[in-house]
Amino acid sequence: MRPFSIRHRLLMASVSPLVFLVLTLVGLFWVDRVNDIGDAHRERSLFLIRQVAAASEYGVFSGNLDSLKGIANSVKRQSEVISVHIFDAQGVLMASAGTTRYTGFDELTGAASQTEKRLLGIDTVIEAIVTRQVEIDDLFSSQRIEAPAANGPVIGHVVIQLSRAELTQRERLAMWIALGVAAIGIGLGSLLALRLARAVERPVEILSKRIQRIGQGEFESQGDSRPDDPFHDLQVSLDKMATRLSWGRQELEEKVNNATAELRVKKEEAEQATLEKSRFLAAASHDLRQPTHALGLLVSRLHEMPMDASMRGVVATLGGAVHSMQDLLDSLLDLSQLEAGAVPMQLEPVSLDLVLASLADTIRSQAAEKGLRLRIRPTGLWAISDRSILQRIVMNLANNAVRYTPSGTVMLACRSCDDGRNVRIEVRDSGIGIAQEDQTNIFREFFQVGNSQRNRKQGLGLGLNIVQRSVQLLGHTITLSSMPGCGTRFTVTLVRTQPAASFSAGVASLASDSVDDVTGLRILVIEDDDFARDAVSELLMSWGCVVRSAESSVRAHHLIQSEALPDVILCDYRLETHQTGLDVISSLRALAGRDIVACLLSGDTDAGLMDAAAKANLKLLHKPVRAAKLRILLQTIMRQRV
Repeated sequence: MRPFSIRHRLLMASVSPLVFLVLTLVGLFWVDRVNDIGDAHRERSLFLIRQVAAASEYGVFSGNLDSLKGIANSVKRQSEVISVHIFDAQGVLMASAGTTRYTGFDELTGAASQTEKRLLGIDTVIEAIVTRQVEIDDLFSSQRIEAPAANGPVIGHVVIQLSRAELTQRERLAMWIALGVAAIGIGLGSLLALRLARAVERPVEILSKRIQRIGQGEFESQGDSRPDDPFHDLQVSLDKMATRLSWGRQELEEKVNNATAELRVKKEEAEQATLEKSRFLAAASHDLRQPTHALGLLVSRLHEMPMDASMRGVVATLGGAVHSMQDLLDSLLDLSQLEAGAVPMQLEPVSLDLVLASLADTIRSQAAEKGLRLRIRPTGLWAISDRSILQRIVMNLANNAVRYTPSGTVMLACRSCDDGRNVRIEVRDSGIGIAQEDQTNIFREFFQVGNSQRNRKQGLGLGLNIVQRSVQLLGHTITLSSMPGCGTRFTVTLVRTQPAASFSAGVASLASDSVDDVTGLRILVIEDDDFARDAVSELLMSWGCVVRSAESSVRAHHLIQSEALPDVILCDYRLETHQTGLDVISSLRALAGRDIVACLLSGDTDAGLMDAAAKANLKLLHKPVRAAKLRILLQTIMRQRV
């Protein structure tokens, strides 16, 4: 058989998927079996040591060494147990059984000892002995009653060393079984594939040669098919098709040439129109964001000034209108970044309890204004996600729940699912609900239920669209369950993971070291727009910052040379004389001789700007910048200085 004959190719085409399928299934079976064996071993180890710890509580507390010795000896009789050691709270050995050259608690539990034993096929498990007390469960709680929690002081430790020999033997047996099944499956499949290849080789060769001739422009029939050929009818039809192709080829080529010329013209016109539209939208977006940015900062400054009740009402109304415009621009920016794939994300273990806690104050105040009950269930679950994007997802869902719930309850909860592999974040409300015919449209842009008048107080209709795109970006899933008058439940499903101690400790440290006061922070504002520059400067000075402003890079260089170096540079991206904020900040840093903390303020929505700012170690705030977001940035800088 020739290496590249049709039979060889058919055989390869038949056997390759078979081999892949068999190896994949067998591999999955073996991996699943090994995982099950390992899980069973770990579960048995944990069960055994927890039973020993519970049984040793009284003996350690009372100092009954005989009782502890009996417990250790009874556990040692287990086939996989090598040694058992029971220590008091100070690490003093009270009872032991079995043999090991490590006798001290620190030696047994040390990293070097565990690594050495691991190489020798021995697992070391440790459990604290604590005093326990039974808690009274809420009779009306819908949650499953758990075992009493260990909430007393630690009075000792139990250390058990177990052999992995039986575990290894079972894993090898599973591997040999898997390999045997794979070999049998591949062998039988190969025999069947060989017979099939031999049966179809000749008809396929005839068809292949005929198709090659048609592809080369030879439409005449060669008459090389036989009536007993299983593909005879197909070959006759192929000859008829070739004849028709021969008749219409010239006419078709002429039509294709004409259509291609017309399409080329249309394509060039469409590309030019798209380019002009993009330039117009970019310019319009930038020009609209610039005055809105200044207006928002000026309104924030007005809120801090003394005024009478009537004037405060006017300012509040003005602020609401400005915030509505800012919300629309921010939502459109989020949509454009999601469509362009320019949203930075970092998947890592995320504490869902911290995510819910970070949103609690904001949601609680909104719910209190409407007289709603807000329930946020604490959870110890962790999942793989991007914390900031996940917070925005849950915040948007919670805001929707509060907005469309006239009375009743809004609840945020987490629970494990899919046998503990995944986690579900649920946002429930007792609001107006969503009709079945609207549920397919609820994630569309600007679609809102029960807001045909486009009341801005009920949002913009972009939140759920942003939620759906963000969920897809992170690889999560979102589902909706709702009935009119019965409320709504949104469920986001994530992959569950184990807690990351260093991550949670870092978040707790960040929260405890919060700095709110930005008084005395030296800030250099570079902005060529007079209104925006004055608005930012006025707002920063009202917070107690020491502000210097410049309308150009020349003025900014002069301030750097003649005055004390600023702590922060706030610079607009687009400046006069075709300079960018990136160039100006780079030159100012070089002049100062150090990397001054800097932030770009940009009305552009270019996706590449985020990457450029990140590479230059710059913060990026898109205009219109909210005063609260700017203050948080300055607080973060102050926190880093402390």
